[in-house]
Amino acid sequence: MATLQTVEMELNMGPQHPSTHGVIRFILRTDGEVIADCKPDVGYLHRSIEKIAELCTYNGFMPYTDRVDYVAAMNANHAYALAVEKLAGLPCPRRAELLRMITAELGRVSSHLISVGTMAMDVGAVTPFPYALRERERINDLLEEICGARLTFNYHRIGGVGWDMPEGWDKKARKFCDSYDKILDEWDRLITKSHIFVERLAGVVTIPAADAIDFGLSGPNLRASGVDFDLRRDEPYALYPEMTFAVPVGAGAAGVVGDSYNRFVVRVQEMRESVRIVRQCLSLLPATAGENPVPKPKNFKVKPNECYVRTEAPRGEMGIYVVSDGSDKPWRYKARTGSFTAMGAVQHVSSGILIADLVALIASFDVVAPEIDR
Repeated sequence: MATLQTVEMELNMGPQHPSTHGVIRFILRTDGEVIADCKPDVGYLHRSIEKIAELCTYNGFMPYTDRVDYVAAMNANHAYALAVEKLAGLPCPRRAELLRMITAELGRVSSHLISVGTMAMDVGAVTPFPYALRERERINDLLEEICGARLTFNYHRIGGVGWDMPEGWDKKARKFCDSYDKILDEWDRLITKSHIFVERLAGVVTIPAADAIDFGLSGPNLRASGVDFDLRRDEPYALYPEMTFAVPVGAGAAGVVGDSYNRFVVRVQEMRESVRIVRQCLSLLPATAGENPVPKPKNFKVKPNECYVRTEAPRGEMGIYVVSDGSDKPWRYKARTGSFTAMGAVQHVSSGILIADLVALIASFDVVAPEIDR
């Protein structure tokens, strides 16, 4: 009697696949539905942004930083501005820093809405995504009113912001914050505590704390594995030392610490804390009335120097390394992003899981292509 034998198949997942969150390709070697090996193949969105930095003035490069992560462009703006200010020894007015933090935290909420909304949709829950988009559009309305754009904002500046907030904008922002807590309660009832959703993700692709650290995971992906680390608190920058907020960490309320469900829950909890930070910044704005947050436009030269600034972006650490050579352009610009480091862990943690669970893993990592390819 012949023995049944199976052979492994090589499959392409992407680069045009709805679950890869951008033009990312995964080369799968599978035995039926079980993954034997998964290699990320990146580079489909490479645009030479880091090389372009060498051809632009320090101020002129700011719009390009939007493209480092177009889902959270305000945070990319903020990181670059802080790096150049540190490099050149430039101060930032208090009012400008408050506006930068407000817009960056609103950007974090907007980014997390895309993350949790698409994650729910990727594993089969279609209804929650329009709920997430509805709230994201409210944030986009606020950001459009303050800077005129809805995706690539180019609002932050080296030494300040492009414009002061419009009259009454702070009241609209506060109104959004007051309503958003109720929206998050509704979201928890709809999806976070849904029995089907919990069963689908709990215990799926667990990454222990030691592995998360070894792979260089950062942000929500690191904290979901039980590592209590947030750059805003532990290596504070801007005016975060004046803020009071909690750092959500994976607790294994369902499943185990470090699984896909914990990575989802941490992001939902972080949105509450971001709204809390925005409220505090708004309350400090009146004390800066009359202060000009807009720097004088000028091209400046920076003495030969180098610096690295770490910021807490929605997808983890966004570190900006800038080297100056005495000219009005960076000699070298380098961005370290959370999505790129997350890709390094995929091959290790995906061995032995189902193809359907790879979709859950990618969604729970919240990777976006522009953060990977620069």
